[in-house]
Amino acid sequence: MKVFFAIFFVVGVLVLGGCEGLRFSVGDLQKQNAWVHRQTAEMAADVAEDEGGSDKLLGLTKLSERQSEAFVFDYGLPAEPMQCDSVEEMLGESNFDLAESAAAESVRRPDVWDIADSGLELAIGISALLGGIYGTKAVSFLQLARAKSTALKEIIEGNELLKNKSSELAAEFKAAQVGQSAATKKIVAEVKS
Repeated sequence: MKVFFAIFFVVGVLVLGGCEGLRFSVGDLQKQNAWVHRQTAEMAADVAEDEGGSDKLLGLTKLSERQSEAFVFDYGLPAEPMQCDSVEEMLGESNFDLAESAAAESVRRPDVWDIADSGLELAIGISALLGGIYGTKAVSFLQLARAKSTALKEIIEGNELLKNKSSELAAEFKAAQVGQSAATKKIVAEVKS
């Protein structure tokens, strides 16, 4: 019984806490970018020293070089680390493309619906393992919650499609939703984003 409530507490905290902190794991593209960043910072420090840069510039490039090591240690090495042997090679268009692609990949977040569905599946599985009358009731409740979640997603997607097809319908649609509670409006806004 205590385990059952603990599971629902954890699921409740995850649901109420939202999904903003969830991210995909670091991919090879981001690892490669961190590796190239480290090489870039190392080259920049060497060039600043070779060209007799100011003390400030030398200090900044050395600091950047040291900081970039942390990114590589945090992300890990890519499957096939690129090696750039010259500044010209480092400034090649492919490295700019790599940086842009890695930046685009790093801002992606898991789909809220997939997370909710996975969380409900996990809770259903755990409840089924617990068995007994409480486990059976929990499974039924969670399956109903999952069906309602799927229905809500489909309704919102359909409404958005309808509103995008006609600005006239969109205005009428918004007028019809004026009476919604603040809680409902918040849920719909979170689901749409």
